[in-house]
Amino acid sequence: MTATRPTPATIVLPTPEQILITREFAAPRHLVFRAYTTPELVRRWWSAELGQTMVAEIDLREGGRWRYVTTTDDGDEVGFHGVYREIVPNERLVMTEVYEGMPDAQAVNTVTFTENAGRTTLHLLVQHATQEERDLHLNSGMETGMQQALHLLEEVACSLS
Repeated sequence: MTATRPTPATIVLPTPEQILITREFAAPRHLVFRAYTTPELVRRWWSAELGQTMVAEIDLREGGRWRYVTTTDDGDEVGFHGVYREIVPNERLVMTEVYEGMPDAQAVNTVTFTENAGRTTLHLLVQHATQEERDLHLNSGMETGMQQALHLLEEVACSLS
């Protein structure tokens, strides 16, 4: 199985506090889920083309913590962390997310993985506390890095078959 031409993710704003990211992958959901939740695989896609993920810690259990740190090509460190609230293997993850540059702005991410004919659709719903925090997230330049990262996620998932 190989990744096909990159399919861009779509971004919609269901409410003033939410971002919904949707993307289809040319891989079954158990492989996309594995690439999304395995530290050595996360290191291969999380940082997109912006640097290198140096830390990918995952305690994949409800109440378990996760933390990713990327060193950018400019030498800056960019960290994110959170706690898993719900895990349904190969189907759903609910976790908090904190960008360490804004430690007071915690979001809750709900990721669902659905499969149809061997292809996976990933829905990532980001719930911010306020519209201001959502807008800061959107205006951070996140879309370019997110598109690159999801393309790399597909490549990693496809390489697992």
